[in-house]
Amino acid sequence: MTDLTVNNQTLSSSVQTQEQRQQKVRRLLLAPSLITILIIGVLPLSVVLVYSFLEPGAFGGVKWNFSTNAYVQLFFEADIFDGSLSFTTAYLEIFWRSISLAVMATLGCVLVGFPTAYFIATQPPERRNIFLFLITIPFWTNLLIRTYAMLLILRDEGVINIGLQNIGIIDQAIPLLYTEFAVSLGLIYSFLPFMVLPIYSSMEKFDFRLLEAGFDLYANRLKVLWRIIIPIAKPGIAAGCILVFIPSLGAYITPEVLGGGKSMMIGNLIYSQFGAARNWPFGAAIALILMAVVLISLMVYMRRTGDKGGLSHG
Repeated sequence: MTDLTVNNQTLSSSVQTQEQRQQKVRRLLLAPSLITILIIGVLPLSVVLVYSFLEPGAFGGVKWNFSTNAYVQLFFEADIFDGSLSFTTAYLEIFWRSISLAVMATLGCVLVGFPTAYFIATQPPERRNIFLFLITIPFWTNLLIRTYAMLLILRDEGVINIGLQNIGIIDQAIPLLYTEFAVSLGLIYSFLPFMVLPIYSSMEKFDFRLLEAGFDLYANRLKVLWRIIIPIAKPGIAAGCILVFIPSLGAYITPEVLGGGKSMMIGNLIYSQFGAARNWPFGAAIALILMAVVLISLMVYMRRTGDKGGLSHG
């Protein structure tokens, strides 16, 4: 019995030693990734967080004096004479405009991307690659070039107005450019592939015999769409909405070019504070608030869909 006990203790200690060695190996293998995340992600955000609680410098930069004026400035405006604070909605309107345009862009991408992904998924395998290739072509060019291409389409002498005038539908050009419609259309054009590809990946292996079964059970097209197709494509739709909404919320080039300064979004506001306004703490505060809004939205979404399987199970 004594020898058996000693052997068991020796075996357990060797197992523990082996597990400790494996943990050390895992930590060493994870170290480069953790260091990269720390340098690229955590460190810059920490700098932005610190800057948001400092005073702005006279010609840019910051003064190393603790201050919460950057966050107060978002909601209140100081009088230039007595310094009294009054509530202002100027910056809140920019936040609301950014959120509404991002939602419009997301809904537009869903309305266009879902039937597009469904059409590609119903094609023979040899044709699918061709259509996916066509979807990804816009990624081959810079976003600025694509945005300027949209500007040439929407301007008064653009393709849309000239085409409508030649047909005889309109006599004068419709002012499409430098409007919120132009910004939302540009966002849809810019981020549409982010919606099509996730939905297609969800529907790629879809068994279309389920559609035949639904019709055999006397379901109409609307019920088949709502009860069969959409539940299967739901993970891709959810992933696409996240991939479109987040970059749309912080977009800079599209509202700058297509909005013409009339439809300022959060990205333009942050750029102006770090640029012309030279108010780095306020720009850092807005960036942190934007990130907080995105994180809270994702947390609420994940909590609500967690019991239903989230993005994995739809």
